[in-house]
Amino acid sequence: MIATLTSKGQLTLPKPVRDRLKLRSGDRLDCVVCDDGIIQIVPLKQSAAKLRGILPKPAKPVTIKEMNDAIAKGASAHDRD
Repeated sequence: MIATLTSKGQLTLPKPVRDRLKLRSGDRLDCVVCDDGIIQIVPLKQSAAKLRGILPKPAKPVTIKEMNDAIAKGASAHDRD
């Protein structure tokens, strides 16, 4: 799909892109320019519910104590930097 930049620097995203990202007028997008020149457009309206299922389930359930220990370990490693 091709989009054209206007003289005012505006870009209209093709309808299939807007539909795929479920974008509507007024939605905010983050444009990330990668080192290789590729631009990633990321919608900023994602709800936490849409993140469900992105990561695989752990092999075994994690306890609250294990989570707290991992957080403490990460914080102490960060303090050493």
